[in-house]
Amino acid sequence: MQWEAAVALHGGNYAVVLWSDVWQRELADQLVHGRIPMSEERRSLMRTADDSKSFSFARLRETTLRAWLRQRLSPTLYRKLVHSLKLTISWFYRNDLNRLATIFGTDKWGDHWYTQHYQRYFSPLRNKRLNILEIGVGGYEGLGKGGASLRMWKAYFRKSKIVGIDIHDKTKLSEHQIDVRQCDQTDSDGLLGLSKEYGGFDVIIDDGSHLNEHVVKSFQILFPVLRPNGIYVVEDTQTAYWPSWGGGIGNPKSSITFFRNLVDGLNHVEYPAKNYKPNYFDQNIVEISFFHNLIFIRKGNNNEPANAPELIQRELDSV
Repeated sequence: MQWEAAVALHGGNYAVVLWSDVWQRELADQLVHGRIPMSEERRSLMRTADDSKSFSFARLRETTLRAWLRQRLSPTLYRKLVHSLKLTISWFYRNDLNRLATIFGTDKWGDHWYTQHYQRYFSPLRNKRLNILEIGVGGYEGLGKGGASLRMWKAYFRKSKIVGIDIHDKTKLSEHQIDVRQCDQTDSDGLLGLSKEYGGFDVIIDDGSHLNEHVVKSFQILFPVLRPNGIYVVEDTQTAYWPSWGGGIGNPKSSITFFRNLVDGLNHVEYPAKNYKPNYFDQNIVEISFFHNLIFIRKGNNNEPANAPELIQRELDSV
């Protein structure tokens, strides 16, 4: 029986096929007896597993399984199978962003360690209907590549709309609940038009070019149209220290310097400055959190009164 027939028998539920004992035994036989190319060391290990009747998919390397599937399936059916399998598995880990990042292959966990922080901030929002924008789809110039983190967000925020933008054309990656557009992250008209189309975004994640000038400009364009109580996230701030990316240690134009300066604005009512006029960011940022290569900025009405106005006046009088 061919894989295509087995898939048809299972009503198009591609993931089910992988858990069939029949197909596990066939795969084991194919691997152990040399009908699929692999290293002799790995084949020896699988012969041992087969002899001890303890063979299971857990002992297969992902690359070996994929090679076997590619031999048996058409490219279209293979992509559908992998996509369906990931969706099926993701349902069981729908509350765990670390696991979802691994399932969908995004670098937000493993290469970086971001999803542990996302989990803390996004857990209370998971079941709400939100508009989420991610700058940067991934895959660079490859038209069909990227979108891993968009699929992770889709699996986690099951009631939300996920929008991704990229300077390259990634629109073919659009699917149910995911809308991918081609847009430069410094294109003010394009960004504002997209925000207007969706009625604003509740979460914005900058995983774009990471060039310092682009990071700052995107924030200046998008934060004012972020919805109240929204969260703006900037990833990969290590480039703030790299001169070739427009950063550098102590560089006043670096992204980290820009966001660090916003911290003072949280306390602008405490300034002993008679003629100081708070700017938009002073008035609308209520939280800034810095992690390794990661920043979270929460939008809100920063209108708490001064802690001790009489002491501020005393500072003014002493000048």
